Amino acid sequence: MNARRAFKLMIVDDSNIMRRRIERSQQFEDLQVVGTAGNGVEALALFSQADPDVVTMDLTMPQMDGIECIGRLVALKPAVRILVISALADKATAVEAMERGANGFLNKPFTDRQLNEAIADLMRRA
Repeated sequence: MNARRAFKLMIVDDSNIMRRRIERSQQFEDLQVVGTAGNGVEALALFSQADPDVVTMDLTMPQMDGIECIGRLVALKPAVRILVISALADKATAVEAMERGANGFLNKPFTDRQLNEAIADLMRRA
């Protein structure tokens, strides 16, 4: 019998409402939320303890923005899958996030379906 792999998710967003929305919206039995962080500094501290496979990352946050945080997380764990979730829809920002190591980009506002499709895509590639 082949057990499905369980994935660990960390949610990084400076909005508590958005963190809770992502946590509630994801619909995968094999995806466990292992932590949430309100900025890049918190995310880095939590990352080493929680060891997530998938991270949702806001870009505009205090203390350390998502672009810098993406680079640091990928340096710690190159296999991590990062989904940027941001209202910053300009192409240059998305390209920079991908160059730093992000694997997907979802614009705010988004539907639950869009979120789950984006997370499913990352889990398939993990």
